[in-house]
Amino acid sequence: MAEELTPETPDEAEEPIKQRKNGLYQGVSDELAENMKSGWADTELTGLAPIAQAAETAARRAALSARFPGERLVVPAGNLKTRSNDTEYSFRASTEYAYLTGDQTHDGVLVLEPTKTGHEATIYLLPRSDRENGEFWLDGMGELWVGRRHSLTEAEQLLGIPAKDVRELAAALGEATGPVRAVRGHDAGIETALTDKVTAERDEELRVYLSEARLIKDSFEIAELEKACASTARGFEDVVKVLDKAEATSERYIEGTFFLRARVEGNDVGYGSICAAGPHACTLHWVRNDGAVRSGDLLLLDAGVETTELYTADVTRTLPINGRYTEIQRKIYDAVYEAQEAGIAAVKPGAAYRDFHDAAQRVLAEKLVEWGLVEGPAERVLELGLQRRWTLHGTGHMLGMDVHDCAAARTEAYVDTTLEPGMCLTVEPGLYFQADDLTVPEEYRGIGVRIEDDILVTEDGNRNLSDQLPRRSDEVEAWMAALKG
Repeated sequence: MAEELTPETPDEAEEPIKQRKNGLYQGVSDELAENMKSGWADTELTGLAPIAQAAETAARRAALSARFPGERLVVPAGNLKTRSNDTEYSFRASTEYAYLTGDQTHDGVLVLEPTKTGHEATIYLLPRSDRENGEFWLDGMGELWVGRRHSLTEAEQLLGIPAKDVRELAAALGEATGPVRAVRGHDAGIETALTDKVTAERDEELRVYLSEARLIKDSFEIAELEKACASTARGFEDVVKVLDKAEATSERYIEGTFFLRARVEGNDVGYGSICAAGPHACTLHWVRNDGAVRSGDLLLLDAGVETTELYTADVTRTLPINGRYTEIQRKIYDAVYEAQEAGIAAVKPGAAYRDFHDAAQRVLAEKLVEWGLVEGPAERVLELGLQRRWTLHGTGHMLGMDVHDCAAARTEAYVDTTLEPGMCLTVEPGLYFQADDLTVPEEYRGIGVRIEDDILVTEDGNRNLSDQLPRRSDEVEAWMAALKG
């Protein structure tokens, strides 16, 4: 990685690297500084078409405006975060900001200014780097170092929102009057400017509204989730094709293989991939991915591609590493499959959100009683929650721009609501028999199975968006055999 220009003398080295004199870093000759000001072509882009979701983001802003009339609303994208020394983590815009604008640039802020008839939206962004004062090549965030960004005029064409220089926003907010709400936790500078103008309670109401607004997906969002699921299915196929190489290395070969698909076809993975082989499958969020991959064991792969528009899939398959389930593995796998079938069948408009969880848990409780692992009947097991020793987690969650989408929604709007067309959720029952669990037969120990799919509620039932991947145990085996050739 190239280093930024540094001061050339010991005295200058004592000064902060980004301190300037007369607009330029010290250690730069006047002749070089003057030379760098000129000789550059005009690269302004014209005639840009609006982004694909411009109509949807406008509708989302209109709904937000109607919910909070007469109030200034501030939604930041967030800032870069330092990873180490002078390097930063990859940036991901806040979900709220991206949902309302379609923009993903760091330091951006959406402001809705109240008017007599609603709100006037303005997006505040970093403009093109200044070549006159040397910013574009002397500043570590200058375009010569990190790449060209859109001009404010270009941003207006793309996003359909008037754009201004974000460097002027903090001062403007500091002088603003009237009620203000802001999404917190993303931009400390903006929050400081609003210190005396906002309250935690009012800001939380804004965050909750924006979370609940995403419960029902529009057509653009559904198409993105379909795209995410299709890419994820291809990522799972990639993994099956290289299981022999993973056996020679570790779970990280699986993680890297899936990540390649995510980066080629999307923005990133939507969450840390769980590539859990053998007994690691019993650790629900196993993301270390540094364990051995052995023939005869199961691989629990829980992974999702996040699209370039930040919508993620969330899919799990539990695969026999050598392509064939053992008798006990199949027994446990088929029980989880049966539970998932019951859960998916319960997803339909008008059903209670909790119905799919209850349906899946009942099947698992019945299996545990049938196997003699817990005293029945199933009703007793469910009433006392005894199945949770081996099922551990809920059977699903909302899905969208966040893998656990709509997490700030009120209980009555989420887990206590009824399902409506356009909602998208996961159905993911599992059974996990820990390697040190002495309450189960030895042959069960170290086996973990989860099957997860992304289910869209439709007008007449549901649609499995991730059905490109087989689920039934015999179909999984046939699929793996075909991929391995």
